[in-house]
Amino acid sequence: MGSREAHLFSEVDKLRAQLLSSVEFATDCQRAAEEISCREILNRIESVILGIVSSLSKDEAPVLALTNRSSWANVSFDSAIGLQMNSGHSVTTVRSDCPSSATKFAQILKILSVIYRLVQSNSYATKRDIYYNNTQLFGSQKTVDGIVDDISCMLKLPRRSLHVLATSKGLISGDLCYLEEDGTRIDCHSSSAAVSVSSNIAGIRNIVSSARFVLIVEKDATFQRLLDDDFCTKLSPCIIITGKGVPDVNSRLMVRKLWDMLHVPIFALVDADPHGIEIMCIYKYGSVAMSFEAHSLTVPSVMWLGLLPSDLQRLRVPEDVLIPLTKRDESKLNSLLQRPYLSSQPDWQKEMELMQQSKVKAEIQSLAAIAPDFLTSIYLPNKLHYGGWV
Repeated sequence: MGSREAHLFSEVDKLRAQLLSSVEFATDCQRAAEEISCREILNRIESVILGIVSSLSKDEAPVLALTNRSSWANVSFDSAIGLQMNSGHSVTTVRSDCPSSATKFAQILKILSVIYRLVQSNSYATKRDIYYNNTQLFGSQKTVDGIVDDISCMLKLPRRSLHVLATSKGLISGDLCYLEEDGTRIDCHSSSAAVSVSSNIAGIRNIVSSARFVLIVEKDATFQRLLDDDFCTKLSPCIIITGKGVPDVNSRLMVRKLWDMLHVPIFALVDADPHGIEIMCIYKYGSVAMSFEAHSLTVPSVMWLGLLPSDLQRLRVPEDVLIPLTKRDESKLNSLLQRPYLSSQPDWQKEMELMQQSKVKAEIQSLAAIAPDFLTSIYLPNKLHYGGWV
């Protein structure tokens, strides 16, 4: 057994030891979220509005304080949770009397009023519904998406507690059945078509699966190839999921739910490039922007199955399918190597340093240059068999 494989087994054992405490932590957090009553949610919104009314009564311009969700200074790293928001985080102010922020102030109040009505009536809306409710005010869907997250962070409430749902872009397939909150039975076994990831992960119940592992796939094209080759049936009972690039929150919540419920290994199959590595890190460690919900979004056990930079040399991938790193790639790679979580992943560091030295990257599809079915017939089976997962 090579040093890399030995380290992999060591890491798995360590993560298995951490699993129970991490699952208990997640269960406590979920229970706490469920215990937040509708009255408490309404109280927190009313508290914000009362602050605005109080300022107006004093003839002062109302100001809202939002956490700066783009600053690395506001987060810390915990190996059992990932990137989490610091208690003493910095804030940015949104003033009602400032031309540069008055529109955002109005947008926040509008969405707060929508959320208040939704919670009060125990009904739900999608972020797209909110956008089309007043397209002139919001200007873009992206504006609504960001403000909903800002409000979630400001009120210290999980986004699902706001009764605002996001349309999922992710797909899932494999040995998995479950019930949606409305009682609809979802069967993911079909080898010809995938199922869209639910827009209400918290409502999923009665999960049934004999999967031995979950495989996160970066790209939709690779996911479809695994689906076409009937990967989950031929190799071993498993579940494959893709967020189609940078994952949406629902895809991340689904991976976390599977980890909590099934207690099986979670692997990542991403391109051997800085962008793919960052996507894998989002699943494993979380993102700065959503660090306030780290306990329900991160999956600390995620393991990098491929495509590894060292695989390109080991498998002698033809040079004509390798792609030179761009300046932007090199900048992203340098940034990744400075992330606080990389110090706990020496093998990942070595792989990224190898990429730096070789100055090339490769897509998963490059393996087809060796043989058309190399990915599903040789590469993945060998990786999983060698690790003892199938």
